[in-house]
Amino acid sequence: MEIRIRFPGGKKVAADFGGYTVMTDQPKATGGDATAPSPFDLFLASIGTCAGLFVHSFCRRRGISTDGLELVELVDWDDDDHRVSGITLDIVLPDGFPDHYRDAIVEAASLCTVKKHLLKPPAFEIRTSVRAAV
Repeated sequence: MEIRIRFPGGKKVAADFGGYTVMTDQPKATGGDATAPSPFDLFLASIGTCAGLFVHSFCRRRGISTDGLELVELVDWDDDDHRVSGITLDIVLPDGFPDHYRDAIVEAASLCTVKKHLLKPPAFEIRTSVRAAV
């Protein structure tokens, strides 16, 4: 997979891939225009939405309605380390959700691919190259 990163102005950064463009920006307090989420906010949202996809699929496969079902992601921040120290995903079940699936839906959320990459992160390589003159 290739993702192309562009700089459309201000503190905006865009990622182009698979026919999509994902825009990011910084909050006004840090010099941005606050026109889009920050890259870090998208990272955090990717954790919750990935788990949500697995929860949604779990319910769909079993014919369980997702009406009233939601995930709430709670992020703990360590001011000393300037990093996230913990993430809690609270699966809020609607009335009538089958009790015998409570543990199984937690297990389904745990299958999130983003979370798996955090637990066993990929190797990173950062390098430079020079664009050939046209």
